[in-house]
Amino acid sequence: MTRRTLPVAAALAATAALLLTACGGGDDSSKDNDKITGAGTGESDSPSRSASPSASADKNAPSFAFPSDIKVTVDRQSTGDATKDAILRDVAYSTQANIEAFGKGVGQTTNMNRYFAAAALTYWANRVETVKKDGLTVTGDYRYYNFEVTDITNGKSAAARYCEDQSKAYGKEIKSGKVLRTKASSKSFVLYTLQAQKDAAGDWQVTQQNWKKGDASCVQG
Repeated sequence: MTRRTLPVAAALAATAALLLTACGGGDDSSKDNDKITGAGTGESDSPSRSASPSASADKNAPSFAFPSDIKVTVDRQSTGDATKDAILRDVAYSTQANIEAFGKGVGQTTNMNRYFAAAALTYWANRVETVKKDGLTVTGDYRYYNFEVTDITNGKSAAARYCEDQSKAYGKEIKSGKVLRTKASSKSFVLYTLQAQKDAAGDWQVTQQNWKKGDASCVQG
């Protein structure tokens, strides 16, 4: 399927259910592949509700506060390369920051501001606020895995990829608490590719991001 490029405003509408169709991924094949133009975006990280999985190894690690009905699991292996490990550590933090923001219904949390930048931050902050305005939030289990750095430029820019398993993740109505369960399918597994930049504080921030539902590398992972 051909991946298309969308301006941020159009992408907001076209990807309205990106996280909220979680489990089944929906049946709209036109939304399987998307890109936010100029936005987005052996150790093993374990599930966490209130603290980053790598907190014990990183004194500057962020703290995450997920709602009690959300579980986030990060499976990230060490590459043996300090720079790549730092990039993937922060990319992993960005996934958690994103879910935390949707769970709280707050687009610009401390963690979102730390691990996303520029148009990427604007896009996801708007997405969170729009979902909340629609009376929805997220619930269930999210798993992130197959983290890989695919390019590093001048030690300041990088390209990376990872997978997300949404097979046990769902949308939820805020007012009623009703969980919007959908049937799991290959589209419940999503490949994310992204660009990241190292900021003045030394954190790697997601600046551009695109995704493909049902990618074989994630479904088989």
